[in-house]
Amino acid sequence: MLDTASIPVVPTETSPIRIPHRGSPTGAIRTLGSNPATAPIVLHPGDAIPTRKRVLYIILLGALTALGPFTIDLYLPAFPVLESDFNTTAAAIQLTLTGTMIGFAVGQLIVGPLSDKVGRRIPLISVTALHVLASTAAAFAPTLEMLMVTRVLMGAGAAAGGVVAAAIVRDLFGGRRLVVMLSRLALVSGVAPVLAPLLGSALLLVMPWRGIFLALAVYGAIMLVSTVLLIPETLPRARRTEKGTTTVWQRYRSVLSDRVFIGVLIIGGMTFSGLFSYLSASSFLFQQTYEFSPQVYGMLFAANSLGVVLGVQAASRLAARYGPQWVMAFSTGVLVAASVTIIVTDQLGLGLWGTVIPLFFFMTACGFTFPCVQVLALDRHGKAAGTAQSIVGATNFGVAGLISPLVGWIARDAGITATTMASVMVGCSVIGLLSLWLVVRPKTVERLAP
Repeated sequence: MLDTASIPVVPTETSPIRIPHRGSPTGAIRTLGSNPATAPIVLHPGDAIPTRKRVLYIILLGALTALGPFTIDLYLPAFPVLESDFNTTAAAIQLTLTGTMIGFAVGQLIVGPLSDKVGRRIPLISVTALHVLASTAAAFAPTLEMLMVTRVLMGAGAAAGGVVAAAIVRDLFGGRRLVVMLSRLALVSGVAPVLAPLLGSALLLVMPWRGIFLALAVYGAIMLVSTVLLIPETLPRARRTEKGTTTVWQRYRSVLSDRVFIGVLIIGGMTFSGLFSYLSASSFLFQQTYEFSPQVYGMLFAANSLGVVLGVQAASRLAARYGPQWVMAFSTGVLVAASVTIIVTDQLGLGLWGTVIPLFFFMTACGFTFPCVQVLALDRHGKAAGTAQSIVGATNFGVAGLISPLVGWIARDAGITATTMASVMVGCSVIGLLSLWLVVRPKTVERLAP
């Protein structure tokens, strides 16, 4: 018999009965309706959201998620121009990318736990405002040192979008629907880094490189206004003080003591590092070695983005059916094989197509991997979703920011080639593959709940 003593609404023929679902870590409700025998059971709060509003949330959260990758990658086609304007080296310009990614990583480590403590909206609004100010300052930076400082602040300011967006999705959904919703955000996370240089190339046709940062300031301002007006608070006050997740230390301890979480953390970090090793080197490789124009270089990114889209869409379906750990068993193997192939074809002198074709498969495998990492990380830690996502995001971008400049260091004498780029990609992919089988151990991971 249902205990209705605490129900705040008196049921009528038209009003549904909403009973707190105490067993759910998401604070879900059961909507029984006027006929409890036939009405659907809502296991997670997001299940009761109308389709139109759910689509609106996904669009807004996707745009917030894309703010980080666009902040990092939009100016990549301008690297050779920056090198000339500041009269410096390619390695020095790459350091501005590293600074942005480190700022993005540190920002997530702050914003994630804070959003678990005070709610999702306040950190999201505050940090996005910082992004707008830093982007404006970057547009007027007179020296490379000042540009470096503003890029770090831009990275920190963009941090809230991705971590809070994923936490909001985890607040609202669980089980297999969580796979579908996170796959949408993963699609944005995977496609945005490869589409951003394409848009950056187009912007360089009509404006100098400083205009790119003004465009990012406008983007951030639109997201700031949209957040204030359209995104609700999804973390109830009661869940901010639940036993075992009251303090930042308790949240970090609950997440970092999970072996599977640590394993997928390594996989995610290595996959992003391989991706960003390609991104940081590609501008020099394709524009200088293969003599691409900025626009043709952007078109190459657009073609590669198709691989990411295919991978993410396939992964969302396969993960719901077979489990994300088994999807990664396939994708991590492809990452290793594709990156090794790039080195082999380059050493055999097969030219541009010997690099581009295996690179497409590498990008597709990244698309398979990204949503699976997020699902395994967040599905297991609904009470600390902000903290879990902040660790994933900080690891992805922080480690990638540290590793991607290795391409420039390896190529400091002979210049950037497909082999030097792929050498870092191979190392990252092998570490990710070993983490899956030695740390995650797919056979030990439980199947996703409904």
